[in-house]
Amino acid sequence: MIEWKECETALGRVFLAYSSRGLCRLSFGDRVEREVAWLEAHFPHEAVRGPVTGPGRVGEAERQLQEYLAGRRRVFDLPLDLNGTSFQLAVWRTLLTVPFGATTSYGELARRAGFPQAARAVGGAMRANPVAVVVPCHRVLKADGALGEYAGGRPRKHFLLDLEGVKVKE
Repeated sequence: MIEWKECETALGRVFLAYSSRGLCRLSFGDRVEREVAWLEAHFPHEAVRGPVTGPGRVGEAERQLQEYLAGRRRVFDLPLDLNGTSFQLAVWRTLLTVPFGATTSYGELARRAGFPQAARAVGGAMRANPVAVVVPCHRVLKADGALGEYAGGRPRKHFLLDLEGVKVKE
């Protein structure tokens, strides 16, 4: 069963969902119906229940996210249930190796994931990242070190990089 909730954070409203295997969604904004539809489409084998309150699995994800955003956590300790293509999964798993306070470029991430000619496709994988912040796509910059795009919006990306002590080109 997938449990979900919305919470207020330093990044604004966040939607969190947790499947029987792990955190499967962290997204921004007030799009509950769209997010629930996304869960139903990507996890047809699990019932979707929410919003939930209290601690539980999704509550633990919220607690760790709030600690990270308050500067009290650098690493998330949550099982993940990532749903994507084999290429996306390879990129996201490689992205998980980029530590707090470090960055990489789209091209470098493509090379490290085993797809050296796929920098543009890495950008597509970043846009499709189902677990923003935890799978740290905000740590991916343009080749020249500039901020680049972010599905959650450039101000959120800037906030997250500032939180991690990363200075970027404007």
